[in-house]
Amino acid sequence: MRHTFKLILATLFFALTISAQALEIKGVKVDETAQVGGNVLVLNGAGVRTKLMFKVYVAALYLTQKQADANAVISDTGNKRVSMHFLRELSAEKLLHALDEGFEANNSAAEMAAVEPQMKSFRQMMTSAKEVKEGDVILLDYTQAGTQVSLNGKALGNIDGAAFNHALLRIWLGGNPVDASLKKAMLGQ
Repeated sequence: MRHTFKLILATLFFALTISAQALEIKGVKVDETAQVGGNVLVLNGAGVRTKLMFKVYVAALYLTQKQADANAVISDTGNKRVSMHFLRELSAEKLLHALDEGFEANNSAAEMAAVEPQMKSFRQMMTSAKEVKEGDVILLDYTQAGTQVSLNGKALGNIDGAAFNHALLRIWLGGNPVDASLKKAMLGQ
């Protein structure tokens, strides 16, 4: 009886230890939680951005609570994070081109015009990085203060306004996402 009890406790401990560990995708450890604006966010979902046959980055979406509806995520005013863990080197120009395609495919001309000053700031921040290398991490943190952009823990700047953040999130969660399987993964589906 005592041996059985110890075995049950050991099995329970092992199961809890495994569930508390970070998720691993393509060699990238994706944390189960993130701290943004003083709030602890939970991992909503994560997956790989593939372009043609190339694995470009692992993206993870963090929210205050899990959500499977893309429109609800985009319109939510709570803190959020999108992390991009790069699996390959990209120049700033190539990265911006890919992001611009996502912006244009998922935002109307009026929506894009409304965030043009913010887009200019975003492009300047990304260009200042020159390139991203394999292993680099871009964090896009949204709080009431705007969207904080950082590369490898170094702040590149802040972009005011919820409208820009909505436009940004539509890259991955909009009607024409840059990668449909990544959208599903980020929504935990």
